[in-house]
Amino acid sequence: MTAPPVRFESLTKRYGATLAVEDVSFEVAPGRITGLLGRNGAGKTTSLRALLGLVAPTSGRALVFGRPYAALGTPQRVGVSIDGIGSTPGATVAGELGIWATAMGLSRAHVERALGEVGLSDVAGRKVAKLSQGMRQRLALATAFVADPELVILDEPATGLDPSGIRWLRRVLRERAARGTTVLLSSHLLAEVEETVDDVVILDRTVRYAGSLESLTSGGVQRLEDRFFSLVDAEEQYSHG
Repeated sequence: MTAPPVRFESLTKRYGATLAVEDVSFEVAPGRITGLLGRNGAGKTTSLRALLGLVAPTSGRALVFGRPYAALGTPQRVGVSIDGIGSTPGATVAGELGIWATAMGLSRAHVERALGEVGLSDVAGRKVAKLSQGMRQRLALATAFVADPELVILDEPATGLDPSGIRWLRRVLRERAARGTTVLLSSHLLAEVEETVDDVVILDRTVRYAGSLESLTSGGVQRLEDRFFSLVDAEEQYSHG
């Protein structure tokens, strides 16, 4: 049986006495957009960093195409945009993306395609340091897209984008999913996610829900925001009751 693009198996991560995530288990289906949702501090970024081998789980594991990310062998299968990956000092937009492409053994054509896809072709020669926050976010997406990967992992991809940029992001991600790309994105922007994703994982240190958006919202009868808070607030009331 083919392994899913992403699988979390009872992942737990402690930082000293602090429990960041506990017993996180879910799968991401191929060719769909899955939203990893939670409030600040819910464990979204910790989970993604564990998936990418950037932090070691205390117990459990997270797999990409059935393997730990470090053992994948073909990292071009996965595109990533996550906080903490800085740019090269003094680099231009095209130069920065070219560094990533070279590291993955990709041609200049991949750089040009990715810049076109995120709308940065006209500023390819501009210094990264001179970019607006929204343009920096587009460059981060270009880095994730440059290898034309099977799986894209995005941590808060709408940060810094204005309303038109958020609408553009939604279109780009839907187009990629239509071509068979699997997308896992973290976000706390519930209204926007509701317009973008197929599946939802609600995280509040542990998984509160994992399944389709349609099932969670009863086919759109209920709002994602209402269902989200009914799940996480109910757990808080239970734990403090």
